[in-house]
Amino acid sequence: MLKRLFQAHPQSVGETYLGHQQVAFGFSGALLKAGLACFIHGLVPSLFQTTASGTIHRLHATMAARSNHANEPEQAGAELKPLPAR
Repeated sequence: MLKRLFQAHPQSVGETYLGHQQVAFGFSGALLKAGLACFIHGLVPSLFQTTASGTIHRLHATMAARSNHANEPEQAGAELKPLPAR
């Protein structure tokens, strides 16, 4: 049961639990910043006009690349790098 909860998904994408956690936290931080930028943009439309959409495009490209690597047999055990800070 615990293995299914904490290890099955990270292993399915070729990562360790802690490696997957680091990547997920990176995505979470980027999305939180984008959400805050959207909120501020709603108050002052001239601010952060492309911040959220740029973040979403970058995260999508990163996730698509990670998905492609996870499906490659020779990459299955390789740990992927976390998102760069912005």
